[in-house]
Amino acid sequence: MDIVYFTLTAIVLYLVADRLLDAMERRVGRRFEQRSLIFFALLLSMALITFAVIRNLSGG
Repeated sequence: MDIVYFTLTAIVLYLVADRLLDAMERRVGRRFEQRSLIFFALLLSMALITFAVIRNLSGG
């Protein structure tokens, strides 16, 4: 069942990271040059935190 939680969480995190990056760019008023690197950093940091929480809650 853990694989289902991780998969659904990854999908949600992908969408959240995209929206967050878009909001950051709108606030600055331009597209970032290193957009994919910033997206990766956002997604990776959120994934590490969220997956650790899921692992602790599921007892694994």
